[in-house]
Amino acid sequence: MAELERKYLGHYVDASTTNTPDYEMLGDGIEEMSIEMGANVQKTRDITGKTKTFIDGYEKSQSVEPYKADSNSNMFKRLQDIADENKVLDDLNTTVIDVHLWETPTNNTTYPAIRENAVIELTSYGGDTSGYQLPFTLHRTGVITKGTFDVTNRTFTPED
Repeated sequence: MAELERKYLGHYVDASTTNTPDYEMLGDGIEEMSIEMGANVQKTRDITGKTKTFIDGYEKSQSVEPYKADSNSNMFKRLQDIADENKVLDDLNTTVIDVHLWETPTNNTTYPAIRENAVIELTSYGGDTSGYQLPFTLHRTGVITKGTFDVTNRTFTPED
């Protein structure tokens, strides 16, 4: 089995503030980014001393840090709007797409992918002399749709 480079798991987030998705790839300038699974672990010990452990769900999150502002990016515009307007509730809803770039593409640019609903938490804004930063966390909801993602057109197509 060949080891995969990190670049083969692509993450795209819907940066749009309208009903038309506008997916931007995450990762430029970021050296490390993982999806934290946040398993809900239940343990019970019976009277014989045996412990049973099970997982009944996940509360996944993904920290995007540093996120340096780029005035040409719609994601920057959305994050700045969250900061300026103190957006909450439904205004923070988005979708994230994890693209399996290690798979064989169809049409040379379309790969298997999973779309998941998420909520944007802007954790801070400002930063140091290296540039204006707006780090954020994507709290994934567990509502997923399997399908394909065209990395050229940045469009997701759900499975039948």
